[in-house]
Amino acid sequence: MDIAALSTSMGQVSLAQAVGIQVLSIAKDQAEIQSQNLVQMLEQSVHPNLGKTLDIRV
Repeated sequence: MDIAALSTSMGQVSLAQAVGIQVLSIAKDQAEIQSQNLVQMLEQSVHPNLGKTLDIRV
């Protein structure tokens, strides 16, 4: 196998992996921000105790 072709192929795989990791990191950061915003909205609710308990009868 050609060494140059192998090197190029390995470089492309490495780049693809790095890009995938970066995209997942961005998605994780966005999910954290959205969850923090949701918590803030729930804390500012008109009825702060609404939904904290659940009564179930069988």
